[in-house]
Amino acid sequence: MSQDRNGQIQPEPTQPVQTRTIGILGAGRVGTAVARQALKAGYEVKIATSKPAAENALLVEIITPGAAAVDVSEAVQADLVVVAVPLHRYRTLSPADLAGKIVIDAMNYWAPVDGTIDDFEDELRGSSEVVQDFLAASRVVKTLNHIGYHDLEAHGTEPGTVGRRALAVAGDDAEAKERVAAFIDSLGYDTVDAGPLAAGRVFHPGTPIFNGPHTAAAIRALLAEAVTAAPAA
Repeated sequence: MSQDRNGQIQPEPTQPVQTRTIGILGAGRVGTAVARQALKAGYEVKIATSKPAAENALLVEIITPGAAAVDVSEAVQADLVVVAVPLHRYRTLSPADLAGKIVIDAMNYWAPVDGTIDDFEDELRGSSEVVQDFLAASRVVKTLNHIGYHDLEAHGTEPGTVGRRALAVAGDDAEAKERVAAFIDSLGYDTVDAGPLAAGRVFHPGTPIFNGPHTAAAIRALLAEAVTAAPAA
């Protein structure tokens, strides 16, 4: 606390929360691409899978040098947690371990490729809404699902670059979206706030946004088109 010129006690200004550590659940192509890009951006990166950390250590050292292979219990303690496991395994996540955490859902449901999963056949909910319902106490943000793992490392550019590629971000928690947007920016991409988590359906596989790449202006235009085309409730 401090005092102003009239002697009134004033609260100290709130300092923005700094994101320093990134936990990644999943060591497939998406998870490891995010890890490498996050390492380049200066984050401490921890990668976990369903296997014990010791069994992943060599793989992580070779594929994502600089990242640490850890157990899930340690990865979920990171400032941001990226979930990049095959979507059909989402129920292997621990709602208790992820309670209160900002969770980036980078997963996709694509039935022609992955097969039909009944949990995601509900036309009233997008895949991230299903994940949020399962991780009820987490703050789920959908992004990173509409860029190829190879593009993620190739397309990143500095802020202000003309034609900089953008990614959409959807979530129900404003502060969580801000934190995730800052992370995405540090990876080399502009961000567009798509709105609530339900809006994540607008960049599901097969949608114009998913089929990118797009600038921020282009994504905003496609979001506007999607709203206009949406049937009245």
